Parts: sequence; structure tokens; C-alpha cells
Amino acid sequence: MLTNTDVMKFLAVWELVHESADEALKAGIARGNDTTQGEMAADKGAFVDGLAAMVNAKKDIIKAELTAGTDATLEADEGPVAQAVTELRFEVAELRGRLESMNATLDALAAKL
Repeated sequence: MLTNTDVMKFLAVWELVHESADEALKAGIARGNDTTQGEMAADKGAFVDGLAAMVNAKKDIIKAELTAGTDATLEADEGPVAQAVTELRFEVAELRGRLESMNATLDALAAKL
């Protein structure tokens, strides 16, 4: 049976492993940013570092794209998908209003009965 101490130790070790891996990856990215194409071809370590740097750069691009893609930009877009989403939002709001009205009517009937 696991005790609280065992669970805490497990979580602490897990965090330490991830922290070490993060630090190693950050160091590899830093080395990779300083690596030239010729070095990457000649040295396996330099290749891995260069690859880590390229993946990190692509991750930053994707992160920027994801954080820039908000509902406001979707609504501002005049494409067919954006129009369909806007229409769907309107229909859902209409349905919500009708359901609330029906609920109020049923509550009033139930109160009279």
C-alpha cells in the first residue's frame, strides 16, 4: 500500500525528471541555435541540437498562431465558415431564448396546479 510519503516522493521524483529533461532540452536548443548546417551534417550531437532548435522555432510559430486565433478574428473573417459559425451562434441563442420562455410557462402552470 502506498502512503502519503510514497506518493509525495513519487511526485517529487517525477518533477525532478521533467525538470532535468527541460533543462537538457533548453541547453540543446541553445547549442542548436549556434550550430551551422555543416556542423549538423558532421556531428550527431550537433544534428540533435540543431533539430531541437528548429522544432522549438516551429513551436513558437504555432503558439503565436494559436494565441492569435481568437473568436474575434473568426467573426471578423468574411469567409463561409465564419458566416456559418455566426449563423449557428444566432440559432443557438434563439433556441436558448425559446427554452427559457417554455420553462417560465411550465413553472407558471405548475404553480397554478
